[in-house]
Amino acid sequence: MKKVITALSVLMVLSSCVSKKKYTDLESKNKETQDLLNSATVKLNTCLEERAAYAATAASLKDQNKDLISSSKDLTMLTSKGAQNLEKSLESLKEKDLRITRLQDALTKKDSVTLALVTSLKSVVGINDPDIEINVEKGVVFISIADKLLFKSGKYEVTDKAKSVLAKVAKVVNDKPDFECMVEGHTDDVPFRSNGVLLDNWDLSVKRSTSIVRVLTNELGVNPAKLIAAGRSSYVPLVANDSAENKARNRRTRIVVMPKIDQFYEMIEKEMKNQSK
Repeated sequence: MKKVITALSVLMVLSSCVSKKKYTDLESKNKETQDLLNSATVKLNTCLEERAAYAATAASLKDQNKDLISSSKDLTMLTSKGAQNLEKSLESLKEKDLRITRLQDALTKKDSVTLALVTSLKSVVGINDPDIEINVEKGVVFISIADKLLFKSGKYEVTDKAKSVLAKVAKVVNDKPDFECMVEGHTDDVPFRSNGVLLDNWDLSVKRSTSIVRVLTNELGVNPAKLIAAGRSSYVPLVANDSAENKARNRRTRIVVMPKIDQFYEMIEKEMKNQSK
């Protein structure tokens, strides 16, 4: 009996030992499994976060792609418009260059024709007389005659020698029936001593102008309606009144022949035709 009890005790002890070992193994495997599960969970959460980040990045890239496509279309349109505008600008520049070239040619031709016109007028008035100057500026013809050809010192009566010069001026004026003509008297700055009739250089310059107008109308057949008498006294000098020579230059009568612009160009065309012959 004792042997039986002892045997049963041994069996129970052995049985108990085997169960504890299995439990320990199972517990170890459970822990290992739990660690694997925890690791997998962490990796899963990381993957989910990365997936969300990638999805957000993909959405952002998609929006950027749309913007790029839209910008590309706009850029294409702008480039096309830019090319069109550039082409128009180039055409405009070409037109401007052509206009400039034409204007330069016209100015060169105009200068040449103006010179011919002045030469033509000088040939009528007296080209070799240094006391007669003729210029053309902006469609206006200026004929300046030194007073020593027209008047005695301090006088306003026109000399007989002056009438031959004025006859040539009258021919220029009468050849252009639609032109107006202003006669300007100019003096130097030496004060004029009143003689009871004239008070100062203003009076002298105006009186000389009206004297010439009367010769042109009464003796040389110029239409009075075409003439304007004006006196400028000493206030529009050609040069400084600082020498006898300069004072003599400033004492002058200027006859301004004023055509209308279309008439001036008719004169130019006429001279151009004369040049081409």
